[in-house]
Amino acid sequence: MIAATMTPYTLNFGGRLLPLDRPRVMGILNATPDSFYDASRCGSEAEAIARRARAIIEEGGDIIDIGAYSSRPGADDVSPEEEWQRLNRALDTIRSLYPESILSVDTFRADIARRCVEQYGVQIINDISGGDLDPEMFDTVADLHTAYILMHMKGTPQTMQEAPRYNHLMADVTDYFARRIDRLHRLGVSDIVVDPGFGFGKTLDDNYRLLRRLDELRPLGKPLLVGVSRKSMIYRLLGTTPAESLTGTTALHTLALINGASILRVHDVREAVETTKIVSKTLSV
Repeated sequence: MIAATMTPYTLNFGGRLLPLDRPRVMGILNATPDSFYDASRCGSEAEAIARRARAIIEEGGDIIDIGAYSSRPGADDVSPEEEWQRLNRALDTIRSLYPESILSVDTFRADIARRCVEQYGVQIINDISGGDLDPEMFDTVADLHTAYILMHMKGTPQTMQEAPRYNHLMADVTDYFARRIDRLHRLGVSDIVVDPGFGFGKTLDDNYRLLRRLDELRPLGKPLLVGVSRKSMIYRLLGTTPAESLTGTTALHTLALINGASILRVHDVREAVETTKIVSKTLSV
């Protein structure tokens, strides 16, 4: 069933209100040497980081999401010191060029989150573990008064794809979010975004079932973020590669928006922005 309108959420990003009266696009900036899509890797070079940040903004991205810990299946662990060094270089470069930009940091470590918010004014913490990999994360987010992306994942990045199984996929995922949202609310955290975690502890069928039934997460009362850009649920189904997955990504973005996504986390910003405009127009007439 096609959704008629978007739910009118508003998020407070460090005192700056961002209405979600239209879908928003979050551009990925990987300060890593080993993310699964090689064209997204900036490493630690200031010129590459600046070039990527500029592209996200000029192509219409609303948020820049900086990651320094590759979460692809089987990725190597990264020490807290190395993660911070990568983020420090990236954030210093971006803030010097775009001081007013809305920044999200992709980390599951509470201490890293605190440094990013206190030293660089990062407005969003994007936690792939939903608070499970660092017991201090929820308290830290509450103390910092920052927005929080709560993602669903089974296991860790090193183990999540080792035969994941669910009793009832949608019920399990919904219960996971409901329990954590309640904990966050009790701590005073209200600016929460829900990310179903496509590819994080899910089979191929799980991913497509989750996408088809995405609107069943709306009763949680939180905006939905969808991150499917160039992921294996596309290229394994089609027998291609991440580099050949733009068309499939656009198709999944269209379905996600129809089923209630408020934010798309993407590698290809211009194409995603165009998709949001077309879908929004179609749903509004």
